[in-house]
Amino acid sequence: MASITLTSKRQVTFPRETCEAMGLKPGDVINLEAREEEGARIWVLRPQTVPDRKWLGCLGSRARKVTEHSMESVRQSIAVGRKGQP
Repeated sequence: MASITLTSKRQVTFPRETCEAMGLKPGDVINLEAREEEGARIWVLRPQTVPDRKWLGCLGSRARKVTEHSMESVRQSIAVGRKGQP
């Protein structure tokens, strides 16, 4: 059984084997969940999953640079899009 020690700054270092088994890398976030089992409180550690956001910003190269955001400008943009004009 591996053990960890809490420092005066409330920090811990996990053994390498534990990190490898959990798939943890530097900077990863671990979620803590308290549970009651058989009358005892236990803590469950889980790596926080990061949503896949590779798609963010993928349309930036296709967007036209618009500097005006008035309602009339928005309506004109919608009208152009409906006609299929560039």
